[in-house]
Amino acid sequence: MRRSDQRRAAVFALYQHEITGRASPELLERRASAFTRELVEGVEETRAELDATIERHSIGWSLDRIAPLERSILRVALHELCHRPDVPAEVAIDEAVEAAKELCAAEAAGFVNGVLAAAHRAAEEAPAG
Repeated sequence: MRRSDQRRAAVFALYQHEITGRASPELLERRASAFTRELVEGVEETRAELDATIERHSIGWSLDRIAPLERSILRVALHELCHRPDVPAEVAIDEAVEAAKELCAAEAAGFVNGVLAAAHRAAEEAPAG
């Protein structure tokens, strides 16, 4: 299974969790890859940090105003940007934008790109240490 498909599986599990309240691991298919499981678990462990980053960079939008599917896409991409050094930032952002184009409303891709680009820029400009 391609990494793109594995990311989407993670997005869908997180989205379903948000809609149904069921635990994310329960929502994964039995055959879900280790990468998909790592993304879901990583997002769940760092959700507060990811949500704060989304709110900081989605100017004029509170977290609850962002559609649940878009929030899930943003969380997966931000988790990769912040906690997966093996994933290039450009890949995480591009995958999220493509998912938003395919799965969300027309304006979602631009919004997702803007939030992720701002978060990535801020992380690169932050002093190390």
